[in-house]
Amino acid sequence: MTDAFALLEKPRQPWLEEAALKENFLNRSAATHPDKFSDPAQKAGASDRFAALNTAHDTLRDPKLRLRHLIELETGAPPADVHDIPPDTAELFLAVGQLLRPVDAFLTEREAQTSPLLRAQSYPAALDWLEQVNTLLATLNEQLADAEATLQKMNDNWTAAELESVYHQFSYLQKWRAQLNDRALRLGQ
Repeated sequence: MTDAFALLEKPRQPWLEEAALKENFLNRSAATHPDKFSDPAQKAGASDRFAALNTAHDTLRDPKLRLRHLIELETGAPPADVHDIPPDTAELFLAVGQLLRPVDAFLTEREAQTSPLLRAQSYPAALDWLEQVNTLLATLNEQLADAEATLQKMNDNWTAAELESVYHQFSYLQKWRAQLNDRALRLGQ
């Protein structure tokens, strides 16, 4: 397994400063960009290095992917897929589920309508649902920011078990954010 931290010359830590990570990536990728080479053999090697740098950057800039990678590097195995919902996010799990059920029912009915007039008449209700979705998204984004702050505090002292707990929290929060963003998009149409 390629160590993305080593490839981008970053310490193995749960939290990385985004601007410094991006700067490191840009400097290293500029030096290995395939367009800098005319020799086909050098170009092919540069292309492979450039692809590896891109993959490493994508891995390290996303907290969930970074944690997964760090756990795999430290333990030799990926985090467990089956687990309980972290206690800090259990209440949010219920809120997301309770909101998505009626929103999905509304969207199913609205998207089945072929009459432009009926669709237009459903717009005020769509705005009400959209407001609720956006309110819950704001709460989710606050919890994601809190999880990022937790990672920053863990930089000096962490265990793989602690990382795995935060990894699962990020997994749920990011999944729910994607679901709510999808509904928000559909409600706005």
